[in-house]
Amino acid sequence: MDWLNWLDAPHAELARQVLQRGTALIFAVAFLGTLLQFPALAGERGLAPAPRFIRAGGLDGLPSLFRIRYSDRLLRTLCLICIAIALALVAGLPQAGPPWLPMLAFLTLWAVYLSILPIGQTFWGYGWELLLVEAGFTVAFLGSHEVAPPLPMLLLVCWLVFRLELGAGLIKIRGGREWRDLTALTFHHETQPMPGPLSRRAHLLPRWFHKGEVLGNHVAQLGAPWLLFLPQPIASIGAAVIIGTQGWLVLTGNFAWLNWLTIVLAFAAVDDRVVAWLVPAWDASHEYAPTPAWFQVVVLAVAVLVVALSIPAARNLLSRRQLMNASFNRFRIANAYGAFGTVTKRRDEVIVEGTEAETPDAGWQEYGFRGKPGDPARRPPWLAPHHERLGWQLWFLALGARGPWFPMLLERLLEADPATVRLLGHDPFDGRPPRWIRARTFRYRFATREEHRRTGLTWIREEVGTLVPPIRRR
Repeated sequence: MDWLNWLDAPHAELARQVLQRGTALIFAVAFLGTLLQFPALAGERGLAPAPRFIRAGGLDGLPSLFRIRYSDRLLRTLCLICIAIALALVAGLPQAGPPWLPMLAFLTLWAVYLSILPIGQTFWGYGWELLLVEAGFTVAFLGSHEVAPPLPMLLLVCWLVFRLELGAGLIKIRGGREWRDLTALTFHHETQPMPGPLSRRAHLLPRWFHKGEVLGNHVAQLGAPWLLFLPQPIASIGAAVIIGTQGWLVLTGNFAWLNWLTIVLAFAAVDDRVVAWLVPAWDASHEYAPTPAWFQVVVLAVAVLVVALSIPAARNLLSRRQLMNASFNRFRIANAYGAFGTVTKRRDEVIVEGTEAETPDAGWQEYGFRGKPGDPARRPPWLAPHHERLGWQLWFLALGARGPWFPMLLERLLEADPATVRLLGHDPFDGRPPRWIRARTFRYRFATREEHRRTGLTWIREEVGTLVPPIRRR
């Protein structure tokens, strides 16, 4: 089938290497995080138990390996298998074989993670979960080292980045006024869900710089995505703009693997010849065996399928009622993306405390969480691409998003449940159950330079009110 040779992209080897190895690495991180957090959050004795969700019909109409039965042991086994597969892909082992081998490896990762998302419920309900699933499916058909990278799949990855970036840009322009008057980043570094170690420094930069950040964001999300489909080197320039912008977000926040995976996917538009012009040591010429006819047919069939499934997502981009982070089919392919249509202006935090005293009048000590702000002297850690799920849910809780998982969290802490305690950054009782527990709400803001020099504090906080009054262990 020589007439299908136009499907080959012989100058996209760097793109394929980054796409395959980078996506596999993010899968390894995602499955490791699932292995460590899922049993306590959504396992058999989790805060939102998956078996109860399944019995209630939560998987009806959805593809899932857990439809017949769920157990923490089965979940852990699947996670360990998928981590091994992902690390093999990072090392390039399946890619050294025939094209069907990396395809099978990525489709396995896709199928298992697709099965986990619904039973993870609210804890696995983030936009970057959809992004990873869709990326895993698309990258599965990039072939192996034997054959040239297939052009249709590279274009589909560019289409994914286009929807991801343009969707986020449009939802901002259609959203809060702060994105139109260029003040959004005046608040965002301080109020974002999971600040990083450089977030305070970014927040304290001048207002003119924050306005420049917003302008740069609009250029990267509303302008650069269109360049991905233009001839080289323009497409590579568009990718570079997106990669640079995402790099700044990596430095100033903790958005799990969202920014890291976007950087990886943007490489789909990078051409080896452009790289060789910038880095003469890079070899832009590669020799490939003829692409098997069966693989060309598979690539074309998948491309047609994804294009057909993309129609609702394309309509969504044009809609005034644009959906954010939504799926239009049960396989989570060709999704709608977007984030931060409005920016929170003030930061509230839920602080959980316990005491061993007989009466709830004294001896209160604060539980520490790995990512969310708590101790005002503690500088926010660097967590991404790891997703600290409990901390994120507590951020939403402070915004008013209540759920049955939070009372269950307090109950588990009253029991000093080992699996739950392992999710914490600091247990003030060293594994002992407290007699009483409560939750208070505080308003946080970053310390100014003068306040930081004088007190050493990263945050300044004041109590807003009581979310949950003292509860005694039964």
